[in-house]
Amino acid sequence: MEKAKKIKLFIGIFYIILLSTFLFLFFSKFSLQEITSYDFIKENRLFFLDLKKSNLFLISIIFLFLTILWVFPFLGFGSPIALLGGFIFGKWIGTTVVVLGLSIGATFLYIFGNFFLKELIRDKFLNKFKNLTNKFKKSEFIYLLIYRFIGGVPWQLSCLLPTIFNVKVSNFFLASLIGIIPQVFLVVSIGSGIDRVIEKNSEIPGIQDIIFSPDIYIPILAFFSLVMTTIFLRRFFYKN
Repeated sequence: MEKAKKIKLFIGIFYIILLSTFLFLFFSKFSLQEITSYDFIKENRLFFLDLKKSNLFLISIIFLFLTILWVFPFLGFGSPIALLGGFIFGKWIGTTVVVLGLSIGATFLYIFGNFFLKELIRDKFLNKFKNLTNKFKKSEFIYLLIYRFIGGVPWQLSCLLPTIFNVKVSNFFLASLIGIIPQVFLVVSIGSGIDRVIEKNSEIPGIQDIIFSPDIYIPILAFFSLVMTTIFLRRFFYKN
């Protein structure tokens, strides 16, 4: 138990140092007023557009690497990076890069959890998710795939919980890669839609212009439909 506390303390300190360093470097270059202005967004949109046109492969690799870091060790959520991926790359390339980056980062987090946090996770969550043990034993990959698709657990925790069931790293990676595609695609589509709205408007658009743009409201409606579907499916998957 003492070892688990030391690991938690180390992770917490490491995370705070990394986050503080990033925020310090970022805000030493940009002020809060700058990053919240519409001109700043438009200018950086053009910057990324030119960068993408000049060297799509390089910027894709850099974004992939940053996405992996975003998940591990920064423990970030998937939605912000998916929105940014859609904004920079569009729907198809954005989905490919984000899904791959999130899956690799999640796998690194799972491996880390398997080595250092397994006993802590078992103590905290085994009783709550004990009913899933037999399901994972029956068909590890299929149930991992369903588990990834329906969600219902915070992203970071969802990467660590499978340590309870001793799933294979290869199955975890492939299930993550396939299972998160629908959610990521819809969020990336929203990010791509925001890019198109900005492209069409020289001045900051009104909230109605944004909401009623087909590039925005169609993926949002699809996303909420997916959320309702996964909520329904969770009742059966997590049922005792």
